[in-house]
Amino acid sequence: MKSILNSGKSSLGYASSAITFAVLSATQVLAQDEEGAEAAAEELSMFDNIVQNGGPFIWVLAALSLCLIGLAVFNAMALRAQNFTPADLRVVMLDHMANCRVRSAIEVANSSPSFFGRMMAHALPHVDATRPEDLGNEAVEDAMAEFTIDETRAPMTWVNYFNVITQAAPMLGLLGTVSGMVSAFAKLGKEADPSMLAGNISEALFTTMGGLIIAIPSLFCFYFFRNRLQKLVAESHQAGREMMEASIQAVNADQQMAKVPEGLHAE
Repeated sequence: MKSILNSGKSSLGYASSAITFAVLSATQVLAQDEEGAEAAAEELSMFDNIVQNGGPFIWVLAALSLCLIGLAVFNAMALRAQNFTPADLRVVMLDHMANCRVRSAIEVANSSPSFFGRMMAHALPHVDATRPEDLGNEAVEDAMAEFTIDETRAPMTWVNYFNVITQAAPMLGLLGTVSGMVSAFAKLGKEADPSMLAGNISEALFTTMGGLIIAIPSLFCFYFFRNRLQKLVAESHQAGREMMEASIQAVNADQQMAKVPEGLHAE
């Protein structure tokens, strides 16, 4: 009998312990859920605050930020080295020019849609074979410069749009700030409760912040892509000058060897 009672007491002890553990576990889980819900509510309330109190100009700034992202992706894809001076094209054309095969170099250049290929296809026809000392290098470089002026207008226009966004975003933010403050003072004149001004003050601050958030990376993108464009164009010009120098050296070397008497070496 005592053993039965003892076993019953032990069973009750185990049961009470299990219930206590379950209650404590449930309490901890509920507390964690409540904390997570409060954190989510705080994040959601911040977003709701921007949506509800940002005013109409916050949506204009949101659209402007999408334009900034799209413009950055477009310029990153367009301003690549492969689109300006492909390495394989440079090697092939240098080989042709070093062996004085100007017509072959022009044909290869015409087959390439790259900036360098189109530039050399425009410039190489100005090579003057009657002037072996420089092959009309000055006329070739003038043609390269003329082509560059015409062909860099379009990519530079896209880069300049970053500058437009850089100037427009803070102005839109300032306009939203003025709009929010005007609405706040209008309410202040009608109602004595200062808490009613919170929405309009939020509009003023959110639009100012949004304008600066857009303008700062846009300014960085403007200088980054402008310098990248200038670097790519300079590399194309450098490759063109190297090819002309290789061709001039090849022509003059042949002439120098032709003037050396048989059995002697050119110094």
